[in-house]
This record gives sequence, C-alpha cells and structure tokens, in this order.
Amino acid sequence: MNFEEDIGNCADLVRRGDHDRFLAIMSAPVKERGALFVIFAFNLEVVRAPWVTKEPMISEMRLQWWIDSIDEIFQGNTIRKHEVITPLAKLIKQKNLPKQLFIELINARRWDIYKKPHDHAYAFDDYIMATSGNLMALACLAVGMPFSDINSAKEYGYGDGIARLFVAIPILEENNRYPLVNGTENAVSLLANTALNKMNSVVFSDKSAIPALRLAWLSKSILIKVQKNPKSVILGILYPSEFIKKLLLFSKVIRRTF
Repeated sequence: MNFEEDIGNCADLVRRGDHDRFLAIMSAPVKERGALFVIFAFNLEVVRAPWVTKEPMISEMRLQWWIDSIDEIFQGNTIRKHEVITPLAKLIKQKNLPKQLFIELINARRWDIYKKPHDHAYAFDDYIMATSGNLMALACLAVGMPFSDINSAKEYGYGDGIARLFVAIPILEENNRYPLVNGTENAVSLLANTALNKMNSVVFSDKSAIPALRLAWLSKSILIKVQKNPKSVILGILYPSEFIKKLLLFSKVIRRTF
C-alpha cells in the first residue's frame, strides 16, 4: 500500500466517523488535506477505543496499543502496518511533531473508559486541554504552524473541545457519564464564556494554521448559544442545520479566515 492509498483510507475514516471535520478538511488547500486527514483519523481511532467494549481492561489495552505504536515511531523501530499508523509515522517525521502531544492525548482518553466524574475543575481543564487542545496543536503543526504558536493553538482547541462537549452531553449522560464538574446553569454559562474568551483572545504569528483552525468553525456560535441559554445543552439544540453549517463554512473559506 502506498502513501496516497493510506491517505485515502484516513480520509474515508474521517468521512464516515467525523463528517463535520471531513467537510472542513475538504475546504482546506489540497496540499494540506492529507496531513489533516491523518491527524483526525488518528484522533477518531483513539476516541473510539474506550467505547468499543464495556470491558475496561480491553479498552485500556486498546489505548496502550496506540501508546506503544507512538513509542515505536519515535524510537525509529520498524513501524507496524496499519491504515493510520503507517501514514502517521511519515507525517510525524516530515513535520517533526512532538511525541508529548500524542502521549498526553491518548492517556487523557483513559478517563472515557470509566464513569467516575472529574475530581475537580483542574482535572476537567487538563482533560480538555490534553484531548482537544493537543489535537488542535498537532493539526496546526501538521499544516505548517510555527512551534512558537503551540500554546495559542491549544487554547483555541480548548474552546473547540468545550463546544463539542456541550453538544455531546445528552448522549454522554444517557450512558451515565457526567463530564461537567458543575452542571448548574450559571456554571455552564460561565464555562461557555471562558471557552469563548480563549478562542477570541488567541494570537498567531502568521496564517499558516488557518486550514486546521477552521475545523472549529461551528464552535464559537455554539458557545454563544450556551452562554445565553445554558438549558440548550441538555435540550440538545446546539447544532445548526446542515444548510447553515455549510453556509458558515463557506463564509470562512471565502473570507480566508477561521
């Protein structure tokens, strides 16, 4: 299997499992799409690991498999043949992506295996930053963002992660998982405000990260809705229609912004 076939497989994984991000990636310049498909196919596989079985030990083993695979890449060992790992190894070497961001992201997903709430707000913030913040940083680095902008990318990713969490809460609670430390309306509104402020305050040294940052194109509007009406979270009415989603994305592309 060649690299182009690997990219095609990653694109298909994202198309089937994360359609909104697939749309956003397709709005990126052609030369950047492959890297983004690889990063988000990796994320999709890691996110799924805790949910494919009800046996915690098996979920732990699945996440450990990903950690071992990342270790092999950075140790320069023979890379196992896999539709995501194979192109990911090449991308890591091409873009000099930091190992720590991958390991923190995978380890943070261990929380998803169990039904225990976060112990405190700091643990919650660490989880969002390690999952969504690190993911955005990796995506931005993969499309050429300077390493000096990593913290800005992570802050922007944090806001995106909070927005996506708000959308997912009804499903999570159906599965007896309660991610928010404080689920009162005031606390939810404040969290949305904090996340929105992070997204609005970040500064980047150039425009190279825009194709990756654009994957969060819905998040600010979601956070504004939650800020104004925190009940919208549990009611599950945060996502716009398909037409509005595509219109918002198109406007970002036309204005060459995120």
